[in-house]
Amino acid sequence: MSRGRLEAFSDGVIAILITIMVLELKVPHGADWHALRPLLPVFLSYVLSFVFLAIYWNNHHHMMHMVDRINGKVLWANTHLLFWLSLIPFVTGWMGENGFAPLPTAGYGFVMFGAGVAYFILTTVIIAHQGPGSKLKAAVGDETKGKLSALLYLASIPLAFVQEWISYAIFVGVALMWLVPDRRIESKLSK
Repeated sequence: MSRGRLEAFSDGVIAILITIMVLELKVPHGADWHALRPLLPVFLSYVLSFVFLAIYWNNHHHMMHMVDRINGKVLWANTHLLFWLSLIPFVTGWMGENGFAPLPTAGYGFVMFGAGVAYFILTTVIIAHQGPGSKLKAAVGDETKGKLSALLYLASIPLAFVQEWISYAIFVGVALMWLVPDRRIESKLSK
């Protein structure tokens, strides 16, 4: 089975998720700067989630270029990732509409943790299917950055009840870690 349909389907799902999120942005009632102030948390949560979805799309795209073939396990692992990504518009809206309140922020951290674990599982399943000489395994190594991201997301959940902005800072920090496409993969693709 080729990777083309899996990649096209994933691209479509991520595009729909971004569209759903932008449609949730409401037009302010007023034409001055004060009308924008109540929308700031909604806009900030949208920007954060847009960046995360772009990061997942970018890294998924790079990873799929390292894949020769897929099987049913890879399809299910990819669907598992898409499940967690599909929850991002919900938790984005919940967190933004409630001004980064503790429970919605913890919910956002939980969904991001689930997505991070799902991406790690997808990578692991692809490597297992490709075999011990997998190009992807050579590129990602021990996956330290992915494991660190998952741990940070996990920490953001209880920290949201201590101070929501700590969790938000964790989310921004993880996004900054992944903003540049995975250079380990890019270096293998250029060979």
